[in-house]
Amino acid sequence: MTETHPTAPGFATLAVHAGAQPDPTTGARVTPIYQTSSFVFDDVDHAASLFGLQAFGNIYTRITNPTSAVLEERVAALEGGTAALAVASGHAAEALVMHTLMTPGDEFIASSKLYGGSINQFNHAYKNFGWNVKWADPDDPATFEAAISPRTKAIFIESIANPGGVICDIEAIAKIARRARVPLIVDNTLATPYLMKPFEHGADIVVHSATKFLGGHGNSIGGVIVDGGSFDFMADKRYPMISAPRPEYGGMVLGETFGNFAFAIACRVLGLRDLGACISPFNSFLILTGVETLPLRMQRHCENALAVAEFLSGHPAVKWVSYAGLRGDRYYNLGQKYCPKGAGAVFTFGLKGGYEAGVTLVKNLQLFSHLANVGDVRSLVIHPASTTHRQLTDEQKIVAGAGPDVVRLSVGIEDAADLIADLDKALTAGA
Repeated sequence: MTETHPTAPGFATLAVHAGAQPDPTTGARVTPIYQTSSFVFDDVDHAASLFGLQAFGNIYTRITNPTSAVLEERVAALEGGTAALAVASGHAAEALVMHTLMTPGDEFIASSKLYGGSINQFNHAYKNFGWNVKWADPDDPATFEAAISPRTKAIFIESIANPGGVICDIEAIAKIARRARVPLIVDNTLATPYLMKPFEHGADIVVHSATKFLGGHGNSIGGVIVDGGSFDFMADKRYPMISAPRPEYGGMVLGETFGNFAFAIACRVLGLRDLGACISPFNSFLILTGVETLPLRMQRHCENALAVAEFLSGHPAVKWVSYAGLRGDRYYNLGQKYCPKGAGAVFTFGLKGGYEAGVTLVKNLQLFSHLANVGDVRSLVIHPASTTHRQLTDEQKIVAGAGPDVVRLSVGIEDAADLIADLDKALTAGA
């Protein structure tokens, strides 16, 4: 008789099953949509224990909801984290993370190659809270170390940058964060845990715009915060949300009570509760449905993206292509290290005709949809300099990888031959 040993479920199994059980009342196998604003308490003592954090359960959908709880547990399992929190959007996820870590006058260091909305949020919106950003070059980890000051509370990077295609050397930057005793936050939206798990490379916190590849169908807005459970918030008093007694909860110290998932709890009960950036149960349901097919979709996304990138790299109207899946690309080796299953589906290329050629190409494409989202099953295109990065100066656009000649593609799961034909026709028409 052959002895068998239990093993952890594989990624695809977790994508379908993690966090979900048949509904105890109806037996429904698919996670129900609990479309309600609030929940009935068993009795007064039960209500008191929930409000006092002595028990886990549901109070308001603003804070917890059974549908969203399944999404949270599933994404935490896929990322290898200790706990997660689903919120209204990717921007909400970033804001709640910073709200938990920062106090007025504090600083954080961010990669200069980020989604344009994040750059705008960090440069402008966060100033209203007294949070200050310092920018560093993801191609030169030493610039992160040089930017550290006594007020630094975090380092923020994207695993695969949007739109520039930069793959960050997470391990190198994680070492710098460790020396500075600050958490490393990684936006893993474009890679997803299927292609890369930042916690395995030294990250402490992961955020997602679940609007993108996790949901995958362009039908829902959402965000997720994942706690890696690796950062010791109790080592000093620099993070009072977690390490100091909380007057809202009778002097409870969250770090002592909740241990290696205290950060996720703090984001929920001190951030989401008071700032209200909650996700609707229906959006959680739709994103959960998307997560079930994440490994299959990411395989196809990456296959198609590589085929399209190879076509564009040989086209006479194209000046350059930035895609880490291409041999010879400056990020190819980092891509092989961190994303061996594929370099993602979002990349940029430059047209010889510059700004006007980019605008013309977008106008001439038929199969590619012109919109600001990425991570859809449908192929998408945008000219960042005239849209997503429009608020930046010309110099900032270039630094962010969104110069005047840049076109960004989010390659979907259609037939690659059809996508290439659409691009070829549009490029020829614009020549």
